[in-house]
Amino acid sequence: MRIQGEVVTTVVPEKPVTRAGARAARPLAAVLAAVGIPTFMVSLDNLVVSTALPVIRTELHASIADLQWFVNAYTLPFAAFLLTAAALGDRLGRRRMFLGGIIVFTLASAAAALATEAWQLTAARAVQGLGGAAITPLALTLLARAVPARLRNAAVGVWGGVTGLGVAVGPVVGGAVADGLHWSWIFWLNVPVGVLAVILAATVLDESRGDGRRLDPIGLALSATGMLLLVWGVVDGPDRGWTSGRVPVMLGAAAALLAGFVFWQARNRTPMLPLRLFRSRGFSVVNAVTLTFSAGAFGSVFLLAQFFQVVQGLSPLQSGLRTLPWTAAPMVVAPLAGLLAGRVGQRVLIVAGQVCLAAGLLWVALTLSATTPYAALIGAFVLAGIGMGLTFAPVSTMVLASVDVAEQGVASGANNTIREFGVAAGVAALSSIFSSLGGFGSLESFIDGTRPAVLTGAAVLAVGAVIALRLPRRA
Repeated sequence: MRIQGEVVTTVVPEKPVTRAGARAARPLAAVLAAVGIPTFMVSLDNLVVSTALPVIRTELHASIADLQWFVNAYTLPFAAFLLTAAALGDRLGRRRMFLGGIIVFTLASAAAALATEAWQLTAARAVQGLGGAAITPLALTLLARAVPARLRNAAVGVWGGVTGLGVAVGPVVGGAVADGLHWSWIFWLNVPVGVLAVILAATVLDESRGDGRRLDPIGLALSATGMLLLVWGVVDGPDRGWTSGRVPVMLGAAAALLAGFVFWQARNRTPMLPLRLFRSRGFSVVNAVTLTFSAGAFGSVFLLAQFFQVVQGLSPLQSGLRTLPWTAAPMVVAPLAGLLAGRVGQRVLIVAGQVCLAAGLLWVALTLSATTPYAALIGAFVLAGIGMGLTFAPVSTMVLASVDVAEQGVASGANNTIREFGVAAGVAALSSIFSSLGGFGSLESFIDGTRPAVLTGAAVLAVGAVIALRLPRRA
């Protein structure tokens, strides 16, 4: 392990070691498939319902609050249990937890496909989020342990490209299925993919654990409950009000529980989230950037994905295809960013990514109207997509490289917790602005609400670009 400035750089053994001893490394393509396919499913389902929301709203008689819950019921347990899943994986076996997450996610997808009422779809999405919480942080950790150190930046870049692919095809898949089949097939498609993912992960990935510390049940309870109430309060705030009813109670209880979690972690000999991780400038700053990135970008996508249907009267598939210049760009840019990271440094890429995203959203907000031609938005979508692609891989690399090998699982879990909280907070905050200043009542009302909401998203991303300047040049 080497110390470079304030960032800890870890050298991982060239070959993974298991209980049976050293084994020959698996082919890189097989490892990438084993961790990439489940990651693809999870990232796909972040946005797959976005272009299908108007269709689902009509068929299930859903309200605007229901639409938010179709998105946030997924991100709420996802954010709440990421740290818990990572800690359990370190103790019980990362591959075991990873496989369990895939199975839960696949079964919940089938339940979502069978939903006939809004609450049923919301409940199934919540269970999907639980499964996803066991997949995302452990996928990155298993990948980092399975590939040689010399290939790690490139491998993480490809993994980021897979995440970008899920984001890219999410709106298109959702739109195509809702247009040509039935919205339930959005979730049925996960079932055969999930079966394939279980087979690959079981046969390709080796088991690994953390440093053998005991479980921290008090920490698990405090973090999971605190995050659950925090995200739930943020999600409910726009609909129920921030100053009365259950929302301030949930937010106050969340603050108390999370403060208790920090207090307990500082005094526990075997904490589930060692606070010393945040002594690394790279780890602390990259998590702050993750929060602003996910809140600004995904909060804006939630509204813009509906623009082409609600305002311009296009079908779900046509709407999904029109978002491709934005959502497909990360699929191409993220692997390139992984290859460039070693030459120019992660900080340059992350700062550039946030600037591109902020500029792209500002462009959209200033251009958007009921009569805006699609051609006027293509450049903005491409710019925003490049920004997302420049962010995925460098952020993941910075998180892993800023901590010791044994703590990569919990570090990845912490970063993903912050990212998913950012998604939920962004959707809730920007939807609140949308509802306060506009709505679905007319075309003009939709634009009146969307424009200031997207401007807010651009401002949040601009703040993230300034914060990213504090990152170390290299991880």
